[in-house]
Amino acid sequence: MRAPRGQSPASAPMSAEWFRRRFLHRAPSWGRGQSEPRVWGTGPGDTVGPQACGRARPAGPFPYRRPKFLRGVGPPPRPDPYLDAQIRPRPVYCPAPDRPLPWNAGYAEVINAEKSEFNEDQAACGQLSIKHREFGDSEDQEWMILCQEEYVTGCYWALFDGHGGPTAAVIASNVLHSCLRRKLEDVVGGILAPQPPMHLSGCRICPSDPLFVEEKGIRAQDLVIGAIEEAFQECDTVIGHEMTATGQSGGCTALIILYLEGKLYVANAGDSRAILVQKEGMKAVSSEFTPETERRRIQHLAFIDPRLLANEFTRLEFPRRLKGEDLGQKVLFRDYNMNGWGYKQVEKSDLKYPLVIGQGKQARLLGTLAVSRGLGDHQLKVLDSDIDIKPFLLSIPEVTVIDLEQEETQENDVIIMATDGLWDVLSNEQVAQLTRTFLQDNRHDSNRFSELAKLLIHRTQGREQSTWEQSSTGKVLVSYDDISVFVIPLHHKKQNSGDS
Repeated sequence: MRAPRGQSPASAPMSAEWFRRRFLHRAPSWGRGQSEPRVWGTGPGDTVGPQACGRARPAGPFPYRRPKFLRGVGPPPRPDPYLDAQIRPRPVYCPAPDRPLPWNAGYAEVINAEKSEFNEDQAACGQLSIKHREFGDSEDQEWMILCQEEYVTGCYWALFDGHGGPTAAVIASNVLHSCLRRKLEDVVGGILAPQPPMHLSGCRICPSDPLFVEEKGIRAQDLVIGAIEEAFQECDTVIGHEMTATGQSGGCTALIILYLEGKLYVANAGDSRAILVQKEGMKAVSSEFTPETERRRIQHLAFIDPRLLANEFTRLEFPRRLKGEDLGQKVLFRDYNMNGWGYKQVEKSDLKYPLVIGQGKQARLLGTLAVSRGLGDHQLKVLDSDIDIKPFLLSIPEVTVIDLEQEETQENDVIIMATDGLWDVLSNEQVAQLTRTFLQDNRHDSNRFSELAKLLIHRTQGREQSTWEQSSTGKVLVSYDDISVFVIPLHHKKQNSGDS
């Protein structure tokens, strides 16, 4: 992901110690003797210390490292210093075959073409054990005497694509699943009930409470969605406190998939993407959030609070940046309340820099950021200004629910989730076709899902001329970004895997 261009100085710590003790107590910090300088020959699962790659990094709550399920993978080859970084072969990493992921999922990753010294993507996966407390009928309901404790198990896969450095993605990969587990534990009684009760304790103040819940159409999956949304917001708060306390900046997108009680929940905040590939079809199961796709929400926020623009930007959208010669002319425009376009007479205020400028991958919020949802970026400001970008960003994901009990899943049905570096080069349809062909041809290979993830990355690297992807103009498409890919086989949904 493109790094933001404006950074702000850190502000006061604001009770970061409390967050560190609560959320980060198991994690070593920079400078505590837990990390060593990275040298050639260090594997991707090893820790990289504060002096890694010759650059000192500020103190932080977690050391930089690759996902723990990559531990034991071989070291990267020494790069040829005489080859340009953009044509130099980049190693693609997969988990070792003896370290299976939940559902026997596949994974692969590649670092960028020396855009930065660190891989700004982070990945996480494993099982979630959600504590379920059952309360007995006690005469003293005020104290809710604990009678029994059980666990509900779910599975979790997550990708975090950092910008402005890897720190936010590193924190999110270590914190979000804990936030999610706690939020699910808060509502698990309602999730497991035949119908979510009005009062979680089971008491009924109004005899018609179940009817009110039914009329609202509240289902167990709505409680899971709410828990996911609250977990994202809590994780965003943790990142903000930690970044402030350690004087760092940056943010990340977040795409997670949670399996719980027969359903998959796909939650996305940013521009990573997940698609469902089946024998007879393909469908996107996430939406991407960019300044362009969320133009109306962003413009509406500027309409409600014009002070956010600091009299430097116009919220109106025009086909291009207006010039002085356009004054007095009627030109195409649209505002927050318009899907279509109209004409307006150009005034002097319309000549300001647009709130959202550019289109496609070039669209930028306040000329700075390429995404409109994600975690972090609390310190991010417009370049050479004191204008905050964070008020325009949402940490709340969009959640899509897939009921696997209603799906007729087949052996090669999978979900492909990947950071934007993959989708910059390959379309949904290309990924789906590659997936079907590869899985059919390699159906007896127990490691085929990681091999598929590796193949998808290779198709973005221009390794062989026969596999180069081309644009409509015939130009070869190659990704120089970090890329991380999970391949999740749906026919493994009823199998239990160990925590990775």
